[in-house]
Amino acid sequence: MKLMLASDIHGSAYYAEKMRVAYSREKADRLILLGDLLYHGPRNDLPREYEPKKVIEILNSLKDEILCVRGNCDSEVDQMVLDFPIMADYAVVYADGKTLYLTHGHIFNPQNTPKLKKGDYLVNGHTHIPANENMGEFFYINTGSISIPKENSGHSYMIFENGEFELKELE
Repeated sequence: MKLMLASDIHGSAYYAEKMRVAYSREKADRLILLGDLLYHGPRNDLPREYEPKKVIEILNSLKDEILCVRGNCDSEVDQMVLDFPIMADYAVVYADGKTLYLTHGHIFNPQNTPKLKKGDYLVNGHTHIPANENMGEFFYINTGSISIPKENSGHSYMIFENGEFELKELE
C-alpha cells in the first residue's frame, strides 16, 4: 500500500493544487491529510494564493481518496463545505505491518503521546517542521507543511510505502 501524507494547507490554493498534482504523480492509494486545511491561523502569515474556496474545490475533487483528521484550525464550519469527514481527532491505520497513529499534533505529540505499543508510529503535522525520529519506544513522523514550512524546511509531504517513510518536497 502506498500512502501520501500531507498537513497544514492553511487555505493556500497554490500549494493545494501542487499537492493534488503530486498525489496524481505518486499514484498513491490514499491521500492522508493531517489537518489545518482552510484557515491560515492567527500565528501564521497568509500563505501564497490564500483562497480557501478554491482549496475546497480542490479537496472535494479528491473526496473519495482522502482520509483526514482535524487540525487546531479546522472547525464545524469547515466540515459543512467539505465532502469528506475532517472532525476526527485521530485515526489508526494498519499498513505494511505497521501501526500508524495519525493526528494533527496539537493534542497528541512526542510530549503528550497517546497509548502506543512499542514500535508504533505517531504521525502528525502541526509544527510545520518535518521529522522522522526513533523515540525509543515509538517512531515520530512529521510531514512538515504543504504551504507554510518552518525552520528552513521545504513545502513537504511524505510517502509511506513498503513500511518506510520518505520526505518529499513540492518544489
